[in-house]
Order: sequence, then C-alpha cells, then structure tokens
Amino acid sequence: MKKVLVFILKLLLVLLIILGLSLSLSYRSDINPEILIEKYANESSYFINVDGINMHVNVRGEGEPIFLIHGSFSSLHTWEEWVNELSPYFMTISMDLPGHGLTGPDVQQRYGVEAYADLLFTLADHLGVDKFHIAGNSMGGAVALRMASVNSDRILTLNLINSSGAPNPAASKTKTKSSNSSKAPIFQLASHPIFSKILLKCTPKFLFKMNMNQVYYDSKKIEDGNLTRYYELMRREGNRRATLERLTNKRPLRIDFEKIDMPVLIIWGREDNWIPLANGERLAAAIPGSKFKVFDSVGHVPMEEMPTETVLEYLSFLGIQSDIDYFSPPKYYSHAFRKSDLSHFTSSNSSAYLFDLQVTPEESY
Repeated sequence: MKKVLVFILKLLLVLLIILGLSLSLSYRSDINPEILIEKYANESSYFINVDGINMHVNVRGEGEPIFLIHGSFSSLHTWEEWVNELSPYFMTISMDLPGHGLTGPDVQQRYGVEAYADLLFTLADHLGVDKFHIAGNSMGGAVALRMASVNSDRILTLNLINSSGAPNPAASKTKTKSSNSSKAPIFQLASHPIFSKILLKCTPKFLFKMNMNQVYYDSKKIEDGNLTRYYELMRREGNRRATLERLTNKRPLRIDFEKIDMPVLIIWGREDNWIPLANGERLAAAIPGSKFKVFDSVGHVPMEEMPTETVLEYLSFLGIQSDIDYFSPPKYYSHAFRKSDLSHFTSSNSSAYLFDLQVTPEESY
C-alpha cells in the first residue's frame, strides 16, 4: 500500500512538472500597440477619440455609409475582401471594437453588445453620419440587431451574417431575450474561472489555429498571415484581459424584433460549428419579410471564407448588380481625414461627414 501511495505521489509530481513546463513554454507577453499599428494599420485607417476610447476605424469609398461590425476575437480586417468590392459604390466604415484589434481595452470596461451598440451610434455622430446600412458577423450581428432595435430610424438596411442574437426557442417574438453566447471551446475556456486566468499570459498559437479550423469549413483557405494577425492582435496590450472581462460579465440581450422594420438580409454558412444554422432560421422567423440566404460548404465567417459569392449577394440586396472584374485596378477612394482633403469628399447623405473628427498627428497612420 505504501509503495502504491509513493508511486501516485511521484506520478502527480511528474504531472505537475510537465504542466509547469507546458505553461512556461506557452507564456506569451503582451505586444506593444505601436508595433502592431506599424504592421496592421493602413492608409485608410485612423484612430478617432470616441467617448474616451481611441478607436481604430477604417473608412473607404463614398456614398451611402455601411457600418461593418466584426465578431468576437476578430478585428476590422475580417472585412477586407468585402470592403474592396463595396467601396466603389458605398462608403464603408469598419472598426475595431473595444477589447479587439488595434483599439485595445476601454479603461471604463464598457464591453458587450449593448455598450458596443451605444458606442457605434456615438461613432456615427462623430463622423456626421445620420442614417446608414449595417452588417455584422457573429457578435457583431448581435450589435447590429441591437442598433436596429433601439434606433431603427437611423438604420437603412440590416445584414446579419452567422449572427448571434437569435431569440431563444421558448421566447416570445417581441422584446425577447436573445442568445448571445456560443458553445465553442474557446468561449467555454475563456469563461472558466481558472483557465481564464491562465489564458491571460499563456496563449499558445495552436489554440488560434484550432479555433480557425472550427470557424472555417475548408481549412485549406486559412492563410498563415490571417492566423498570425488574429493571434498577434489578441496579444495587443490589454486585449486578453478585456476579452475575459467581456466573457465573464455578460448581460442578457434584449431585442425588440417588432421595431426591426428596415429591409433585412440574413446570410449563413451552412457548416457553422459555432452558431448553427437553426439560429439563422429562428432569426428569419422573428423578422418577417427578411431574406434568408444559406451558402453551402462555408462556416462561421462567410465574408472571409467565401467573400466573392457573399459580397455579390449583399450588393444585389443593396440594389447593385456587379460582375467582379479582377483584371481591372481596384476602384476606391481613400479618405485622409485631413481638412485639406475634405474638398474631395462627396456623399449622397451629407457633405459634412468626417469634418469634426478628433484625430491627432501621432494617432494617424
């Protein structure tokens, strides 16, 4: 009996040593924001002070504005292919939500769907944008739903892409509690009281590779550069702590579906492992008159995995019939956010868009 006990103790000691070595090897420090800005900001992206948050925003094109809202663990870069095709016809406005991408954490910890919805209305006010289209993926779809529910007069159209926020099966149609969570392993791990603390400093890259294999249906479409970007932006100083704060302090999401009276397009990847197709079907049922388009052989982020077909569907919904020509140079207008450049800006909605932005020289890249 004594030998068995000694063996068990030795085994536990070996396991603890292995665990300690694994944690030490997977330790990853935060990355300085300046390094990431140099790498991931571009000529059409800027930092704008919105309600005390130095928000990373990308604006391209001219015409009716479209807000493009990313999901959890993501950034405005998820829309790059869509922006290339939308910006010849519309003014695209994508952003890194607080706790994501280059924006980084909010000192007041204003995270979650409702806080993000309020922030984006404030961003629209800063940009001088009164009415606009919105498209959102995953958590960003829930933000878009909330915006359309609380201030429908400002929303021209709504596009939900593999969106969270579908009404719970037993909920009533109006003012219903909606689902704003996923059963994906990364969400469960980040919400765990012990493992979440480990993730603050030990964030191995293979975990992000595993997540992208779940998000994409066809893993061959996962590019190394995109994987690295997801991984490095999560390690932006303060983003991991902000993510844990957001996931561990969720509030019930309430959507008044009766107030969503604008044209609605719902796009879904049939093979979504994070938010199943049934959620899209419930959204379509909760929004009478909505158009529901399902794409086969695509997962949770159709705008990344199948950008051409999905953006053509969106353009058609917006009244634009487009045959994408890959042999012509890209057609877009890059806003420089400087008063000297504003004379070149035109819009069907306002000639004063973007005039009052609070952008300092050191914040512009």
